[in-house]
Amino acid sequence: MQSTIHVLSDPNVDVHAPAKTYYTTGNNAGGSISRLQTFKANDKNKAQKFLIDVKETQRILVEQEDTDGDFQITVNDLGPKSFSVGTADSGGYRRIEIRGTYMLSNLLQELALADDFGRKHIVLDEARLNENPVDRLSRMIRHNFWDGLTRRIDAEGLEIICADTKNRSADHNPRIYIPFAEDEIFEYYKKVAESRSHLKLQVERLPEEITPDYVKSINDRPGILALAMRKEYDLVNKEHVWRGIPFVVPGGRFNEMYGWDSYFETLGLLIDDRTELAQGMVDNFVYQIKHYGKILNANRSYYLCRSQPPFLTDMALRVYKKLDGSTTSKKLANLAWLANVFQAAIKEYNQVWMAEPRYDKKTGLSRFRPEGLGIPPETEASHFDHVIEPFAKRAGLSILEYMEYYNNGTIKEPQLDEYFLHDRAVRESGHDTTYRYEKVCANLATIDLNSLLYKYETDIADTIDLLFDGELSFTENATLIKHCSQEWRQRAAIRKERINTYLWNEEKSLYFDFDTVLERQTNYESVTTFWAMWAKCASIEQAEKMVKHSLHKFEALGGLVSGTEESRGITSLDRPNRQWDFPFGWAPHQIMAWQAFENYGKKEIAERVSYRWLYTITKSFVDFNGVVPEKYDVVGMTHKVQVEYGNVGVDFKYVPREGFGWMNASYQIGLSLISTKMRRALGTCTHPDLFFEKTLKTTKSPEEISRRLRRRKSAEAAARKITHNGQITAAITRIGSNSGNSQQSHAMSINNSDMLFLELTEPYQQGTNKF
Repeated sequence: MQSTIHVLSDPNVDVHAPAKTYYTTGNNAGGSISRLQTFKANDKNKAQKFLIDVKETQRILVEQEDTDGDFQITVNDLGPKSFSVGTADSGGYRRIEIRGTYMLSNLLQELALADDFGRKHIVLDEARLNENPVDRLSRMIRHNFWDGLTRRIDAEGLEIICADTKNRSADHNPRIYIPFAEDEIFEYYKKVAESRSHLKLQVERLPEEITPDYVKSINDRPGILALAMRKEYDLVNKEHVWRGIPFVVPGGRFNEMYGWDSYFETLGLLIDDRTELAQGMVDNFVYQIKHYGKILNANRSYYLCRSQPPFLTDMALRVYKKLDGSTTSKKLANLAWLANVFQAAIKEYNQVWMAEPRYDKKTGLSRFRPEGLGIPPETEASHFDHVIEPFAKRAGLSILEYMEYYNNGTIKEPQLDEYFLHDRAVRESGHDTTYRYEKVCANLATIDLNSLLYKYETDIADTIDLLFDGELSFTENATLIKHCSQEWRQRAAIRKERINTYLWNEEKSLYFDFDTVLERQTNYESVTTFWAMWAKCASIEQAEKMVKHSLHKFEALGGLVSGTEESRGITSLDRPNRQWDFPFGWAPHQIMAWQAFENYGKKEIAERVSYRWLYTITKSFVDFNGVVPEKYDVVGMTHKVQVEYGNVGVDFKYVPREGFGWMNASYQIGLSLISTKMRRALGTCTHPDLFFEKTLKTTKSPEEISRRLRRRKSAEAAARKITHNGQITAAITRIGSNSGNSQQSHAMSINNSDMLFLELTEPYQQGTNKF
């Protein structure tokens, strides 16, 4: 006998609540419900609720709509893009068609989320399927993605954090390395290894002095590096236990705490009021400086010699401003915390960036120039084959044999030593890889790094003046060391003068990197030129010139591109594209530029370029099952990139659970910058050039008009490609505005006067007036 499911209306349940609330309360709380509501003909226009068998609906939906077998429903799938579901108020007998990629992919996602909470049958609000995509994505980042990316290194968190897909060694047993001086922590993990023998955890103590030789010696047994812990009281066992301080990872194969990623992730966490988690990120950096001597590229053993771009002072100040200072004792505790962070930042500044080999005495500027030996072990197996092959052939060896002999020191090859010196520097820069840095990075005093260090200097000076009455004192090695603001202002002034001398190019109105060996500027035009404006190192005149003469070189349809096409050069089979070159756009570059423009009163530009970036993210989210990837081609407007490493964050089953760390942050930050009008347009996926058409018409620059028209033609060419040069009539995920911030149902007619915009993405159903 078929059972009847009774549905009780529950007006108190927020239809846009996080999944953990929506699928555990109201009609979806489980258990029987007392009465069945009856469908009435005059209720056709009301918000619908659907009665759904989770597993069976998921099976049929995937079978019908996921034609390419990737467990997602996207514009590339060739299914009918129409699926019927039963209404809740008819007991499932009356059926309504759900139409279009966006709503169907949302249905697929909601089914997966319901299954997570053990729901076999659900009452699903239509509003969760046609939700404004901006609201939906922002909600998923705030309530799902951050939690999906959060890790903790302790007994409970080890199994997840030890997993490392980059480990190509024969030894895949989980391993943790403990700093030399951490006796209590070492004993803690030894006990964890004993009590959780199924983990097969290996616990090793690092030497007091960590050298490049030592790091190379453990490359065949890589492991996670311990991070900060604190003792908390366990109410169940009534004892104090060690707990790892949580942190956020980028996502995908990057399952550890990364250096500069963490800064941008922290900005996103603060936007979403995750202050405690953001503070924990800073605390883990302080731990790294104390025990590993630097903020690490990431906390894996093979990264021990490398750092990444330094952001600690700005990161700490932003967290400090969000801390609870409601009482005097809390204010004092916050100040003590900040002083401790700045002590660590000053140590990093002096011992890492202002010390050789990274510090260049001649220019007085700093470089990405880490120590290290051998071939970086974390790359893909064949990543360096093209480099090693000619040397292997000359030696009469296979590539694998040559790599083994080179790594163990049997073969000495100065040319390879030089190559891998620069390769390690590229990875320390965070821009791995780009033709900007190829075979030269370790020699470059870059505008990126020196802008960041200028910000360190001004942050320290300002903080000493504003919060510590002009003087900040620490005890280091039993010696009291006093820091005054004037000392740090002098350092900043000297660096600014040297940046202007060596990096600024008046003729081109840009900052360029300086080769400290060849003693000349490079000619690669990088969007990081705007980092000088982020750090407020550029003069007003320099900022005006950069914006007027150079911004157009980087502003693409979908955001700011990493570098210019001319700087990248011609690509071919022998010279493939690099992921940090044209035409790719990255979240950190966007975020830094937005702040840079705001620093100099250019809010309109900040809003415009942020809208472009947000559109790129939103459009992919709508058309590709909620995807939020690591990077985009902002010229071709796609996340499906053909470049080294591919794209992280695109491989998921049914529903995205992490997004990508700094991409999540860029979305939340960008939404905080744009106007209400822009947010509405973004919610309807209004094309940037259409939105800014008024600007195009009023501009007086023929060059600007020509550039934008070229971009428009490029977009039209892409649309023609999607529709097979017009052979397929196309329409899409259609989003309207008549319900405020809610997306209109695909079951509605196209003849809706409130529809704002149509984007060519999916086939129109011949013989109907619906999508």
